[in-house]
Amino acid sequence: MRKAGLPILVTLLISGFSLQLVEACTNFLVTRGASKDGSTMITYSADSHVLYGELYHWPSRDWPEGSMLDVYEWDTGKFLGSIPQVEHTYNVVGNMNEHQLAIGETTYGGRSELQNPEGIIDYGSLIYITLQRAKNAREAIKTFSYLVDNYGYYSSGESFSIADPEEVWILELIGKGPGKKGAAWVARRIPDGYISGHANQARITTFPLANGKTSITSKQFDKITSPDVETIYAYDVIEVAREFGWFEGRDRDFSFSDTYAPVDFGGARFCEARVWAGFNRVAGGMDDYLDYAMGENLSNRMPLWVKPDEKLGVNDIMNLMRDYYQDTPMDMTKDIGAGPYGSTVRWRPMTWQVDGETYFNERAISTQQTGFSFVAQCRNWLPDPVGGILWFGVDDTYYTVYTPMYCGINEIPSSFATGNGDMMTFSESSAFWIFNQVSNLAYTRASMMEDDIKTIQGKLEEKYLSESSEVDRIASKIFQESPEAALRYLTDFSLRSGQNTADVWKQFYGFLFTKYLDGNVKEKVEIPEGYKYVNPKVSFPGYSEEWYRKIVNETGDKFKEK
Repeated sequence: MRKAGLPILVTLLISGFSLQLVEACTNFLVTRGASKDGSTMITYSADSHVLYGELYHWPSRDWPEGSMLDVYEWDTGKFLGSIPQVEHTYNVVGNMNEHQLAIGETTYGGRSELQNPEGIIDYGSLIYITLQRAKNAREAIKTFSYLVDNYGYYSSGESFSIADPEEVWILELIGKGPGKKGAAWVARRIPDGYISGHANQARITTFPLANGKTSITSKQFDKITSPDVETIYAYDVIEVAREFGWFEGRDRDFSFSDTYAPVDFGGARFCEARVWAGFNRVAGGMDDYLDYAMGENLSNRMPLWVKPDEKLGVNDIMNLMRDYYQDTPMDMTKDIGAGPYGSTVRWRPMTWQVDGETYFNERAISTQQTGFSFVAQCRNWLPDPVGGILWFGVDDTYYTVYTPMYCGINEIPSSFATGNGDMMTFSESSAFWIFNQVSNLAYTRASMMEDDIKTIQGKLEEKYLSESSEVDRIASKIFQESPEAALRYLTDFSLRSGQNTADVWKQFYGFLFTKYLDGNVKEKVEIPEGYKYVNPKVSFPGYSEEWYRKIVNETGDKFKEK
């Protein structure tokens, strides 16, 4: 049984490249200068049809000398090998540790020749081992390099989001081939005031070459703490490409993405389009790249980062993760595939054929196969256990409720905890199954139920955002006198919030189910004096005029009343 969850990726091999078609993830990265309150933030949706949404927890721990860590591939549970354990590991809640370090990922695949089946470190282990060992983003980059250099990288190409309270970095990495330890990688710091994103397509193109000041290689890690450093890369990232014959130009013209994972139609329409959609919500001028997002002009690549028109709050970032291309040419509610009630999803497979021609469904940020997602918020003006909040949700991002989990907590709400059900074991107390009941009901009549869902979703998240401000104040005050007491306070709040989310949403499912049972809409009616009971008021919304016209156009006079 899989004990944790990063997505199992369905990969189509085309001319030596791996293209992610069905199961994919989305990340956005927000710098302090781009946020309303000076937070850094990253998002992550872990999307897979077999990923069970739960909140992982590794308590901090001291290890005896000589301890070993068994490494299992996160996607499959396959044992990859053992590596020496460090003396002390940090508390990790989901994808955030007690020092407010947060890491997310998306898989882009890239050149299949570079996978190393002898590696011990897969991409999921790379994240969670690093979270247990590093205190900040730069330490995380150095730890990434150490792990793959010493134990080998097992997975295909990955993009990583790495944030701490001060900075946000994007790191793109791919192996060096069978039997070869290490990896080819580049990390770039997002300029303050800007946001970035990635969604299963490598995005770093050219980058500044090492000058010992603003750009360094992995052989210059002694300079990594310099605040001037904004680009770090594996010393042989270009050399690997030359050895395989993929690059012959000048070093300064080397493009990581164009060499290791060139963009094709799928990379643009299924992957980059999601980044475009997020950028388009917050920054002007993105119409200039619509043809690229739609896979029509692959040379018109988007910038790696953009400056939002206005500074963004936590709720704004949550809404970035709820995009299905609303109000764009790719809006998933506007074509016949949405059915009569404007469905926000399409059933898989992603591609399908009619009369020998291949067609596809859009792949939006919001999707039915999300196991869990989060907005990680890091704040440098608060003590670490108080400053880091993992706003955590399960299932489809459009229908989830992001619930605050402080990074210093030492217990996980039972509704989110590992072991409360699994992908083939239904649990009435599991938030994953509770939210899936609501979303799968909503998929049948999305436009009818949307107002009800958005109302209660908004109220819960507003409640948590408001409460967290007071929790910050109280916990910070307690922390000055007793860090242990502050952790207990934060844990209690997070436990209550998680349980409240599950309880409210479970009750809400009952409300939706009864109100919209059998295709009609029912409303309670007050029982008049003298009545034992009274039936609810019932209306029959039927279908829209537009949909009735589609029926007539398809069937002619078949249903015409005579």
